[in-house]
Amino acid sequence: MTAKDKRFPLLLSSVVGQGKRSDDRSKPAIKTEMPQTAMRNAVRHAAPKIGAHSIPGLNTTRATKTTPSPSPNTSSHSSVPLVSANIRKAMVAKVAQQGVIDSLVLGALEAIPRHLFIESGLSGQAYIDASLPIGHHQTISKPYIVARMIEIMRNGAELKNVLEIGTGCGYQAAVLSLVAKEVYSIERIKALHELAKNNLRPMRIPNIRLHYGDGMLGLPQVAPFDGIILAAAGLQVPQALLEQLTIGGRLIAPVGAGNQVLQLIERVAPLEWKSSILEQCHFVPLRQGVI
Repeated sequence: MTAKDKRFPLLLSSVVGQGKRSDDRSKPAIKTEMPQTAMRNAVRHAAPKIGAHSIPGLNTTRATKTTPSPSPNTSSHSSVPLVSANIRKAMVAKVAQQGVIDSLVLGALEAIPRHLFIESGLSGQAYIDASLPIGHHQTISKPYIVARMIEIMRNGAELKNVLEIGTGCGYQAAVLSLVAKEVYSIERIKALHELAKNNLRPMRIPNIRLHYGDGMLGLPQVAPFDGIILAAAGLQVPQALLEQLTIGGRLIAPVGAGNQVLQLIERVAPLEWKSSILEQCHFVPLRQGVI
């Protein structure tokens, strides 16, 4: 990256076309470990504040009630309940009790106002641990699964550049922006790509780059990535994404049709990946192409 690279919210480049198909020699040698259960030790302390990371215009320390900014996908927010920082703290405390222990991830979850990424009619449910509809048969993931997947992908390491497949409303990209140096996010549904841009623009987050395109192709012109996170479930992880992981990098994705599980894939050598099955989950399906 150089200082001359375009940064959000300036115009963002689109995804390039498909790269060359891999031959048989480049197919991954994936070793799968036995399933693991989710972390069960409850964490009884609240998430600490974010230190070096901050978002312009966001006050994450006040406990007084504030009226949320108008949502770009609704005409009025007059019916939106007042939302306080304490409500987010309570949400993060519940996520910690479910086993997420990464303080940086928990701090990022507390800093991002989730109610600004959903429709005003659902704002009262913004801080419960549930997925919510965002239109076009897509959802915003529940806070626990956002934090859990990012924690697994990060694994306590410093992340330089991360790729997100499935921008949706932009919420997870905003959380990622506080734990990674550069965040690239791809959305295949044009209307949601525009929604995410509208949601993120007022926050003036400098390290998110949104792309409209087929997420199954990844972004080979920017690869390799320290981490890749998928917000939709396929029957298997696309080969193109495996090849865009740096050696030592981690990819976390929901996999399966009816019964889905979180799958962690680590690249251990140029043509070798290690796979682990973690826990059950539920996501919208991963699809090819753009609409």
